[in-house]
Amino acid sequence: MTKAIEPFEIAIRQADLDDLQARLVRTRWPEREVVTDWSQGVPLDVVTELVRHWRDDYDWRATEARLNRIPQFSTVIDGLPIHFLPVRSPRADATPVVLTHGWPGSFLEFEQAVHRLTDPPAGRLACHVVVPSLHGYGFSGVPTVPGWNIHRIARAWCELTSRLGYPRFLAAGSDWGTSVSTSIALQQPDRLVGLHLVPPLVPPDRDAADLTEAEQTALAELDESSRSGSGYAAIHSTRPQTLGYGLADSPAGLAAWIGEKLWSWADQAAGGLTTSQMLDNISLTG
Repeated sequence: MTKAIEPFEIAIRQADLDDLQARLVRTRWPEREVVTDWSQGVPLDVVTELVRHWRDDYDWRATEARLNRIPQFSTVIDGLPIHFLPVRSPRADATPVVLTHGWPGSFLEFEQAVHRLTDPPAGRLACHVVVPSLHGYGFSGVPTVPGWNIHRIARAWCELTSRLGYPRFLAAGSDWGTSVSTSIALQQPDRLVGLHLVPPLVPPDRDAADLTEAEQTALAELDESSRSGSGYAAIHSTRPQTLGYGLADSPAGLAAWIGEKLWSWADQAAGGLTTSQMLDNISLTG
């Protein structure tokens, strides 16, 4: 097995961008929802505007150039190429950290965090940042056989840190990144300096007699998420191939499927995501 680490540059073929443009132009729209909120899914007006912006205003080449200013590499681990960002801090006391994204996401989740971690204000922890792309996401390889679960991915990340010369490191992640990071802690605890999970995997104890108002709110939100917001997870885990035909063929369908979660999981009180940021994420996740 090769252990070579090769430089990587994003370079999407113009033919693929032309095909995307043609598909966006030919979008066939469903009937409008019969409610005035998001209870039946992302509203038609929201998706039509997202697709219009993608077709008429969005500049992938600008995004590509921006992302290519961040160092990127690829290496083969356990038979699959792994794309990753390795950004070293100028500080001699920096601690390595592996940041793992989730769905719907990509290495783009941590774009704004890289500089803040590698070159923080004096007195704050500095990090050498490693951001791998999960298998099948972004520019990492796509598994062709079953078995690439969180534990196998965690083993790959441990191998990646070894190749980069980091005997000990921090692990942090969101969504799937929480599970992968936790598996790293279980498999190689002696190598782990610390663990940071967003969100944490353990909810408040429902039977506790002293639940705070914040804990009660968190439990209520978890219940509502299970009731009305987890259908996508059931489909992903049971019939991913069936869903894949529509998402691969229809960029409007992809935008709706991913865009709903990007919108609902973003911090709307802080302004949420701009339309272009939504499309950056949709382009890289899809």
